[in-house]
Amino acid sequence: MSDLEPDADELAIPTRLGTLHVRRRGNGPLVVLWPSLLMDGSLWDGVTAQLSRRWTTLALDPPGHGRSEPLRRSFTLDECAGALLDVLDHAEVDRAHVVGNSWGGMVGATFAARHGDRLGAAVLMNATASAASRFQRLEYGAMLTAGRVLGGIRGPLTRSVLKAFLGPTSLRSRPHAVAHVRATARAVDLDSVAWAVRSVVPDRPDQRSLLARIDRPVLVVAGREDATFPVAETRAMADAIPGAEWWVVEDGAHLVALELPDVVTPRIADFLARHD
Repeated sequence: MSDLEPDADELAIPTRLGTLHVRRRGNGPLVVLWPSLLMDGSLWDGVTAQLSRRWTTLALDPPGHGRSEPLRRSFTLDECAGALLDVLDHAEVDRAHVVGNSWGGMVGATFAARHGDRLGAAVLMNATASAASRFQRLEYGAMLTAGRVLGGIRGPLTRSVLKAFLGPTSLRSRPHAVAHVRATARAVDLDSVAWAVRSVVPDRPDQRSLLARIDRPVLVVAGREDATFPVAETRAMADAIPGAEWWVVEDGAHLVALELPDVVTPRIADFLARHD
């Protein structure tokens, strides 16, 4: 593990979807964390601060986001799962836990189905196994159009992201979450992110039959106020995975790891500890 020395907090890991920027914390069994579209690895800061007391956490800037290499093409969820495999191979570990939010949850589920021999346990948060609805395709298409027509992600596009990702409780009483989403969304490379949005939203397949193959421990988490993937949609994902545990976070929306890290991290830690 030459690239994972204790003082190596910032890593650049080559994968089939480009070089990914990774924030490393802690020592112990490996936990890889993949965030939502339009977010970067800093989404997990409140979670990794606690998990890193027991595990080595690798929080990714996903392909085309943050300080990772920009995207210049579309991709599949299988390729994303392959990129996770590349991270594990680079770290020279046989098996790791995977924690994902939204896009990251879809990737974690695909990884569990395709590469279960390399997985300890998976926590899939605010995610779906269903193809995109017509509303979701229109919503994200409008976001990208607004960004291009109105001069980037500032203004109307930022407001659309806030509305999609944060519920009324966070918008009203969690200014840190609002500020984080606003700042991260404003910093995206819109040309790069457009490839990810197209791949993850309109081109996303229905994965429920694939997820029926999973034989590893999985915890599926929903936010009660999640407008992007409502509780019923996330529950359908849990129902597709044999033996999956299920949890609804009250007063949380689409980014519960950011909104309520002190609530969700103990539950994540307990689940992973049971399957180390």
